[in-house]
Amino acid sequence: MKINYIIRNSIITILVFSLFSSPIYACTGITLLSKDGGVVVARTVEWALNDAQHNQLLVVPRNKEFKAQTPEGTNGKSWKAKYGFVTLTAYGQPYGPDGLNEEGLYVGVYYLPGFAEYAVYDSNNASKSMSVGDLMQWMLSSFKTVDEVILHLKDVVVVSVENKDFGGAELPFHFKIVDPSGNSRIIEIVNKGEVKIYEPYLGVITNSPTYDWHIINQRNYLNLSTYPNQQKNFGNYELNPIGGGSGFIGLPGDFTPPSRFVRAAAFTASCRPLDTSLDAVFESFRILDNFNIPLGAQVPVEKLPTDIVSATQVTSSCDLKEKVYYYHTMWNREVRKIDLKLIDFSEIKEQIIDDDIKKENTIKDVTPQHSKRKKASKK
Repeated sequence: MKINYIIRNSIITILVFSLFSSPIYACTGITLLSKDGGVVVARTVEWALNDAQHNQLLVVPRNKEFKAQTPEGTNGKSWKAKYGFVTLTAYGQPYGPDGLNEEGLYVGVYYLPGFAEYAVYDSNNASKSMSVGDLMQWMLSSFKTVDEVILHLKDVVVVSVENKDFGGAELPFHFKIVDPSGNSRIIEIVNKGEVKIYEPYLGVITNSPTYDWHIINQRNYLNLSTYPNQQKNFGNYELNPIGGGSGFIGLPGDFTPPSRFVRAAAFTASCRPLDTSLDAVFESFRILDNFNIPLGAQVPVEKLPTDIVSATQVTSSCDLKEKVYYYHTMWNREVRKIDLKLIDFSEIKEQIIDDDIKKENTIKDVTPQHSKRKKASKK
């Protein structure tokens, strides 16, 4: 697999935006740092066709034997897990939007439709071949740093494998990987197997087009600032800004990938100083609240699915320093966590964690009770 390291500007023809503004893959990712050395990687997960069961998390033990898929079956690359990990899933598959391993390596996948293009399968290379889902599991189970992943990418070939659980369509993903040192890369596979690697811009990622296009597009928003506009005089008129936030006038608010990229970069760049990684976790949830997509905002009323309540099905936040996976879902916005430090990955059995069985939001009643009501309640 040829790897082309791209840290440059290039011109890419802009395709029709309807190609990559579908509600199916409107995911947004950010990274925040804290003063105590914390690295927090967070993202939203949108899938507005139906309930993809992204709320179910898979725990994978150390020493698991893997066999990758190819178009011919499970005859691809074989490997044994050096590290255990936790991952969101999709449609009951053993991989999903993102995951965190016991060493603090984070791997997130994001749709890249119209641009991702995997290698043409060659049965002579079956022992090196794997599906895009296998690639995610391979990275999480085999490495503890970003540098290790990049070094060994040449050892595998990612090929298209049909998965009927996703409607039989190809799965055009690109990846964001981050380790506890803060080292991070974007990995894209294009042009029938060419691997391109980018250094993330402020830790932000969305969807199509390719990453270098988004960097070029940032030049259109150099005027954005947290400072308010100043008073200006025009003849006899003295004009002042109306309200706060005038520095961010022009910030795009729609749900297309380019607009979400610009918005996520602006909120990341203007993030307040954060003392601890836990502060960064909750700040990431606040920032990503700006990217929650109400179901009706992107799905025509006649095509609304009946088994989901939101296009944003999951929001996750991973504390790489403390090795804790936090998340909330469309069914329950209470933040939950999995502390990987407390898991013995050499002993634990592979299992699914589903904390959304009731599919009910938790509500705490804090209504004050006067004396008469208290007496009545006792009766």
